[in-house]
Amino acid sequence: MKKKIFAMIPARIGSTRLKMKNLALINGKPMIYYAIQAAKDSDIFDKIIINSDSEIFSEIAERYGVEFYLRPKRLGGSEIKSDDVVFDFIKQHNAEIVAWVNPISPLQAGIDIRNIVLHFQKNNFNSLITVVERQAHCVYNQMPLNFELEGKFAQTQDLIPIQEMVYSIMMWDTSSYVKAMKINGSAILHGAICYHPINKLKSLIVKNHNDLMIVD
Repeated sequence: MKKKIFAMIPARIGSTRLKMKNLALINGKPMIYYAIQAAKDSDIFDKIIINSDSEIFSEIAERYGVEFYLRPKRLGGSEIKSDDVVFDFIKQHNAEIVAWVNPISPLQAGIDIRNIVLHFQKNNFNSLITVVERQAHCVYNQMPLNFELEGKFAQTQDLIPIQEMVYSIMMWDTSSYVKAMKINGSAILHGAICYHPINKLKSLIVKNHNDLMIVD
């Protein structure tokens, strides 16, 4: 039996690094448009819903033919955790799988989203997050992560790739998400987790003005 799959496009009006970034224009269209279109092009969602703390995005939803959900005011600040935003959405919508389609990742395409959703379903994961693999010498807190200080300097092609989370797509089985929230108070990464690699170009996330210029 086919599971009911919803795309949730989060769109908070506030932003500390780039003001109203979801509405920033890229090639004459608001950045959020590209997430909406990619979700449509994937042809895998039963519903596509903008989840926002501002009524401004209801006009965007109407313009591009998707649904709109106004989250509670308590979930609108920059300090709010994604776990709680997703939990509220799941409680208000009857879906078996929810995919977070990030509007600040405007270069991902519909086929990318479709393939990730199909992989999630096929392997019965509970949660998924996209990553980009970087095969380079990496350090954390002044200590090497994927190479040794002793001996000759390793060639990059011999290194174990580091996986950096890029959040272009996140996805959850809603029933296990609810259980994890009730037991642990968190659920973004829970149960059987998939760290799904994506193309480096598609992994570009717009967080500041420089990112916006690169994408544009």
